[in-house]
Amino acid sequence: MTSTARLPKPVTEVWDWQKEGLCRGRDSAVFFHPDNERGSARASRENRAKELCARCPVLMQCREHALAVQEPYGVWGGMGEDERRRIIAASRRRVRAA
Repeated sequence: MTSTARLPKPVTEVWDWQKEGLCRGRDSAVFFHPDNERGSARASRENRAKELCARCPVLMQCREHALAVQEPYGVWGGMGEDERRRIIAASRRRVRAA
């Protein structure tokens, strides 16, 4: 008989946390910047998104997902694009140094 111990979890188990996110059903424009958005407009939009994330029951799952898949765009898990890029870059440097 074939063992199923090493098979990946069903997709619904992997993604179910998203059903609990406070962002669910909200306008994605809060979390993803429009083309050419810069400066205070971008900072203000990101802060609104991060305030929502701070109250979200799945903040850590969202953050872990965004870092694991190296999500390039938007606010995920209370972190903006630049914040995630810095963490991912630091992680890569540690791996290379090891």
